[in-house]
Amino acid sequence: MALLPSGSGNDDAELVVIETDDFYLYIKGKPYHERYKGLRNYQMIQSDETMNMSVSGENIKTTLVYDLKKGKLNNLTEVPPIFFENRVYQLVVTPKNGQELSFYHEQPSLQKAVTTVGSHPHQLLMGNLKFQNEVGYSTFEIHEEDRILLKVTMEIFPVKLNYKQDYKKLLDEVNEEVYNLAFHFIKKTFLGSTTSFTSQPSWSEFYRLFNAHFKRLIKSINVIERQPHHHLETTYRRVRGDQLKKVDSTGRNFLRKHAQLFQQVHNGIKLSKQNVMPSHGLNVKKQLSYDTLENQFVKWMMKRLVNKLEHLQKTIQASNHPYQQAMNEDLLTKINEMKFELDRRIKSSFWRQISQLKRSVMSLVMQMAPGYRDAYQIYLTVSRGLILHGQLYNMFVKDVATLYEYWTFIKLGQILGFKYPMISQDIIKVRRDGLFVQLDQSASAKRVFKHPITNEKITLHFQKVDQNLPTVSQKPDSMLGIEKRGKDYSYHYIFDAKYRIDFATEGSYYKNRYKQPGPLEEDINTMHRYRDALVSREDGPFERYAFGAYVLFPWFGEEEYKTHHFYKSINDVNIGGFPFLPNSTRLVEQFIERLIEKSPEELQEEGLLPKGTLQEWQSSSEEKVLIGKVENKDVYQDFIQNKRFIIPLSYLKSGWQEARYVGLYLPKKKFREQAGVSQLDTVEKVDFIKKELDLGEDTVDYAVIKIKAWESIEKTIKPVNYGIKHYMMTTLANVREARELPELFMRTPEEIKLWKMLRRISSQVTVELNDLYLDKARKVQYFNILGMKFKLTDDKKLEINGDNIVEIISMNELMKNPSGVFRQIIEMV
Repeated sequence: MALLPSGSGNDDAELVVIETDDFYLYIKGKPYHERYKGLRNYQMIQSDETMNMSVSGENIKTTLVYDLKKGKLNNLTEVPPIFFENRVYQLVVTPKNGQELSFYHEQPSLQKAVTTVGSHPHQLLMGNLKFQNEVGYSTFEIHEEDRILLKVTMEIFPVKLNYKQDYKKLLDEVNEEVYNLAFHFIKKTFLGSTTSFTSQPSWSEFYRLFNAHFKRLIKSINVIERQPHHHLETTYRRVRGDQLKKVDSTGRNFLRKHAQLFQQVHNGIKLSKQNVMPSHGLNVKKQLSYDTLENQFVKWMMKRLVNKLEHLQKTIQASNHPYQQAMNEDLLTKINEMKFELDRRIKSSFWRQISQLKRSVMSLVMQMAPGYRDAYQIYLTVSRGLILHGQLYNMFVKDVATLYEYWTFIKLGQILGFKYPMISQDIIKVRRDGLFVQLDQSASAKRVFKHPITNEKITLHFQKVDQNLPTVSQKPDSMLGIEKRGKDYSYHYIFDAKYRIDFATEGSYYKNRYKQPGPLEEDINTMHRYRDALVSREDGPFERYAFGAYVLFPWFGEEEYKTHHFYKSINDVNIGGFPFLPNSTRLVEQFIERLIEKSPEELQEEGLLPKGTLQEWQSSSEEKVLIGKVENKDVYQDFIQNKRFIIPLSYLKSGWQEARYVGLYLPKKKFREQAGVSQLDTVEKVDFIKKELDLGEDTVDYAVIKIKAWESIEKTIKPVNYGIKHYMMTTLANVREARELPELFMRTPEEIKLWKMLRRISSQVTVELNDLYLDKARKVQYFNILGMKFKLTDDKKLEINGDNIVEIISMNELMKNPSGVFRQIIEMV
């Protein structure tokens, strides 16, 4: 019997036909997805993947499944995948004998999707099954009152992932990283062994967790029994004085407190001109004991798990669900088997000698010793609620879009963790009712890393909500914050997981414009929104703090994607997309490493500015400063009180008139501790005067630079063996960043670039000039840092000399790829 046509112009086909003595069941839909651009194309490119499907029940006559290779229904065997996420499948059940049938699925949305149509005795079951972003195994049942007539388990395949590789690897990597973080947390903290009982996780979650880890728990207990933790136990036995052997401090104290035990004898211990011996004393005996706190704790854990299994049994037996009786029998059998095995261990000769736990256990044995660590981990997992909000151990369909969000954050953390030590995290948190993973839509989490050389902090946020915005709050999936030395703010970059992709099917708008699969245009628009909306204000106008925003989407062709419009746009405007799957992470890894290694100046240059801002910024950053020498303390008092600086015109060279600021240099010979540059202010006007010299009648022309009021700079710029003969010219940017006088000398872009790069590695950068006076020097001889010398040669090269290492880098490479040069220097350091 065939109720539905086997095919139509839109490639719909009967995918499953099952006949039993009581009814026919049909599932109809497309046996492919739009990704494959049609049924014929899917048949041509089908992979080695096969779909698992199981059918069980009463009086099954035939089970036919659509065979993609043959293009028709065939007996149930291994067939290529025909059920996919985000696709609708029509299900129809027609009874043969007028029975009243019902449909059951554990997911409420699918349960409600299939309902009865018509009236008895011509009643049908009909509905549409749609698996939205849900993949994995899905089981439904056909019932007649309390009887299960048919049970069908289908495997739903993802479209945007390779199921056997990518999807399962997503799950494995999330699991692995969560447990790694949990035990990183446990190493630093202590969870007390309280006997409080918690309702989290739920009974269903507890059973799924315990069933998944039971074999590993038994294996860890076997390891403990083979190599148990032990200690030497000291006991004391009262014996006659002639039987006393070597006496320890306890035995000596016993004799001191019981002096009446000493009796006078012919041959004994000489005491006050008498020979005495004790009539009784304490002999010490040391023996091996396994009754340690650690073993007591393991035994306590086993007992608690047995208690939980007993409670679970009672809960199941008390259930009155009409459709679960047969399922409950199997479940109770499994629970009994696990409980029996644990009971058997507790009653064994080894565990009988272990006494009851009476206090908390804080021991490295529980965290590191073979067997103990695994047993402790499993107990925390099943009993203390180490769960990823139902996503880790859900036995049926999983929301792969949510899983992809979790995985992208976890994977970004792994990428950072490979190179940069983690210093803190709050993904794993402890609450009164256990250890919990804080990854869900209602909570934010973060991981903080540190650059091993520069000590700059790197923070990865999960769904950080910013509500202090002038418009509406924003919550991107992952946000990377990078601190840079010398800056009091962070550079933020958004990585938003979107489990969506346009496959660029033939003839589509996307194919015509972008030529290949990639992120959706609306998702790229969302990145623009994020970057424009995330702003902050500190004593001034609002400023954007997000420098870039990128879509992470499930695709694997990284090399081909490099030619995509939305990949090239990252270099142009810092907005675009990256393919991101377990086997496609290279582009993201390289990009994040470049962001972290780049100097703040490079990151600032990549940010988009309002029109005209760059010109204004360049002019302000190049503002000239004249640093003049103060001859003595009397002259200094005159300059301070009269708000001026005076210098003979004969000392001045062309270009001094460009100075918008003037600063005072105090030489060390005259000013000792005050030496250096500490006063600075804006030039108001310049006057010219003639002044008589102290010796003779000659007069000299002077320039008098008037200022509004001297202001102290944040930190005095120290001379460190250098000085200024008369005056020197520098820039305001140099004055603000310099800590030592030679640093003001930097004039060429190459010198400035190298100096700033080295300052990120260490604040102890010294500069050697070719003269002791900055205004007479012509070039930087060397930059010194951590025992290494850096020289900018006359033939446009950077020469690096270290411990028996000489590295030559072209000046062009230094200017065009500074982050690459920075990585080379870090490797040498």
